[in-house]
Amino acid sequence: MRHLAKACQQRGVALITVMLIVALCAVIASQMTARLQMQMQRSANITFNQQAYWYAMGAEAFTKRVLIKIFTADKNVTHLGQLWAQGENTYPVDFGEISGEITDLQSCLNLNALRAPLKSSDSGNGNNKKNKVTKVPARLAFEALLMNLQLEDVSQFEAESMADALTDWLDTNSSISSAGGAEDNDYASREFPYLAANHYLASVNELRVIEHFTPKTIEAITPYVCVIPASDLHEVNINTLDAEQPELLQALLGSTLDEAQDILGARGEEGFDSIDKFYNLPEVVQLENFNDKKEQFVVDSEYFTLKASASFNDSFFAMKSVMKVTKNKYIDVISRTVGRN
Repeated sequence: MRHLAKACQQRGVALITVMLIVALCAVIASQMTARLQMQMQRSANITFNQQAYWYAMGAEAFTKRVLIKIFTADKNVTHLGQLWAQGENTYPVDFGEISGEITDLQSCLNLNALRAPLKSSDSGNGNNKKNKVTKVPARLAFEALLMNLQLEDVSQFEAESMADALTDWLDTNSSISSAGGAEDNDYASREFPYLAANHYLASVNELRVIEHFTPKTIEAITPYVCVIPASDLHEVNINTLDAEQPELLQALLGSTLDEAQDILGARGEEGFDSIDKFYNLPEVVQLENFNDKKEQFVVDSEYFTLKASASFNDSFFAMKSVMKVTKNKYIDVISRTVGRN
């Protein structure tokens, strides 16, 4: 009986051991299956994202061809009647769609144009000198734009202070240019310290870290301003200015709002085919001191931006490309930003 009981006990232990081994194998197999499924899904997501990326790059290549075709035909003029200015377009593709919108970067005020040169002027006796910033036309237009928008809590003093701070952010030195300016010491003393860029802006969003600029002010001026990467170009295309935003033209000309609206209404669907026709427009001729402001305007553009988005299955990709037209024959992508903004 003892031998029989012992044999039954051993068989019971063996059965439990086998059951434990089977249970362990089942757990391992389950984990391996879950990891395999996750890895397969990860690989599929990477593939889908990559396809959405190439769809967006396809939109960029298509934009280059459109711009080359347009400016080969119209070498000396850019206007809103051309194919590039048709607004946002969406094209269906396999398992997704591609959307894109081209805008003229010279139909807005380039904030990098506020990078004013410094002039040394004698102050006091001896060799003591003081740096003084010259108010370039872009800065004057920026201050006027802030006033024309009639923003709450933004007086002429605040407008000048914002222009001072932006000029200091852009210039190449660490000296405060005027009373409203800000440099390294001002930003380094904050709760989360940083230094002034002393370089060109990369995005309008960079205004958020510059002294005196508030989210409300940035939101208000965003439709009127832009950033041309690494360029202080201040040439605004009168043909592509938005007729529904005459405040910018008002700021550039130093005119009234009604005068700016009359000029935009008189340019026609295809704008002016030469800059002289704009200069000789009756509504322009009657403006005071226009000769001092005429160099700000052109009728052709060389900088454009493409906002492209693409979807493939459940993946989404957004990209913004800044392009420069070179001699109406070549399109150079000078900046590419990934993301919705």
